[in-house]
Amino acid sequence: MENENIRIGITPGDTNAIGYELILKAFSNPALSELCVPIVYGAPKVANFYRKTLMVDTPFTLINSATEAEGGRLNLISCTNNEAKVEPGVPTEESGRDAMLSLQQAIADYRNHLIDVLVTCPIDKKNIFSDEFNFIGHTDYLEHEVGDGQEALMILMNGVMKVALVTTHLPLKDIPNAITQDKIERKIQIFNDCLKRDFTISIPRIAVLSLNPHNGDGGLLGTEEDSTVKPAINAMREQGIQCFGPYSADGFFGAGQYHHFDGVLAMYHDQGLAPFKALSMEDGVNFTAGLPIIRTSPDHGTAFDIAGKGEADENSFRQAIYTAIDIWRNRLHQQEAEINPLKIISPERDSKAYTQRTTQNDIQ
Repeated sequence: MENENIRIGITPGDTNAIGYELILKAFSNPALSELCVPIVYGAPKVANFYRKTLMVDTPFTLINSATEAEGGRLNLISCTNNEAKVEPGVPTEESGRDAMLSLQQAIADYRNHLIDVLVTCPIDKKNIFSDEFNFIGHTDYLEHEVGDGQEALMILMNGVMKVALVTTHLPLKDIPNAITQDKIERKIQIFNDCLKRDFTISIPRIAVLSLNPHNGDGGLLGTEEDSTVKPAINAMREQGIQCFGPYSADGFFGAGQYHHFDGVLAMYHDQGLAPFKALSMEDGVNFTAGLPIIRTSPDHGTAFDIAGKGEADENSFRQAIYTAIDIWRNRLHQQEAEINPLKIISPERDSKAYTQRTTQNDIQ
């Protein structure tokens, strides 16, 4: 299947944030829409507002269903409030609800096999949270709605490194109790499987960070390294997974040790994402691994402070599109390989065949 057949569902996120700006800027280059069939779930009036405000003359085609979408153009399905008041930089109840409606429609189309992958623009977690959407972000929502019982893993990535998280959006005071040996083992397993399947790395090398400063300094600064982290690493190594550590986070990133690994597993959000974003803010991608659905997003937030000003950099969003396409293709190739596996010749049969060929050559 060629790239142009990949149907990418795109959600603009919070209406008053930078989502529409990212989409319009990225697809102002027609070459991007030639790589895929882009389908935006939003509102034409809002899209036109940002086109005029930002003076980005990116055309879009209004369609009634994802079945009408075509490659070579930006397709838009009206599924949010087309009469909504747009207030760039101001999170409102209405802008949060529109973000929810957009996401729900995209997931409905995914279930009906009308889109192949999902690329999401930033939401405001507090603003979208309601009785209808009681999830702390996209990751939890997708795991619940289309996870098929599988556990999600948040990965921030670019060409330099891939950083995954044991815990995601938790207050610092809750992190130690949330980190268990079993949880670390599950995340290492999901990470290892993802690196193999989604990024075609045959034998991934995974670095695991410590929880406490200086690896706990022999118990002076904490005992979780000896009681929880090291046992998890050892258990997964016994299963053949190449994981190493624990490494003290400051020295690990400061010395550039991430260059020697295919993935880095951090214990909590800021431990992994602060150094990642400091090094990779312009082209980083957030990938929700471990689930049947392929979902990527730019690695930054809503940026309300610059919304509607034309200052948002669309590169991270563009990289999210490229990444979704690459992962989709990698999974497709793996599926094709599993359907048509190479025939395995038994040692006995191979030995007989060799003997027969050698005998025939001797006779000749």
